[in-house]
Amino acid sequence: MQDFLFYLNLGWEHIISLDALDHQLFILVLVAVYFYRDWQKILLLITAFTLGHSFTLALSVLDVFRLSSTLVEILIPVTIILTAVDNILLRKNQNKLMKINYVLALFFGLIHGMGFANTARMAMASEQNITVPLLGFNIGLELGQITVVILVIAVLFFLSKFLQFQQKYWIIGISVVAMLLSAQMILQRI
Repeated sequence: MQDFLFYLNLGWEHIISLDALDHQLFILVLVAVYFYRDWQKILLLITAFTLGHSFTLALSVLDVFRLSSTLVEILIPVTIILTAVDNILLRKNQNKLMKINYVLALFFGLIHGMGFANTARMAMASEQNITVPLLGFNIGLELGQITVVILVIAVLFFLSKFLQFQQKYWIIGISVVAMLLSAQMILQRI
């Protein structure tokens, strides 16, 4: 149980820490097109992201598949930019945008899993059985992601309910800020 809690905390910290801005931004641009009453769709979206990164995380930790960490660290902000551009271009067609976001969450989750793998691989290197560590780490990641989503949805609820802020401005604003921060990350990582 101690090992499980250790890895659960490691996964949680990997999303919630201040160093996880890239992962937090990706979650933010993914859910920016949803409204608080879409919580079931959001949960499904975050689960698609979790499935994607869990798959590559397991393959990477088992040393079946690896990408250079430098490449992965550049690809992660690229996924944010592509998702943000998609948000802006398709913001008038919410249904299509939401369907595409499920695919993006799953596919880009594969890339983000490679980023998680570098942290997890070092911690799990001495483990005989990686089932418990992987499960704990992934549950910690999922809890962290759900926490970020709840905070984002709460802010959107407040803005729309009390300040009459229109969602289209939210989508555009979040997407532009995410693109700018991601471009800066790419430049820092090159």
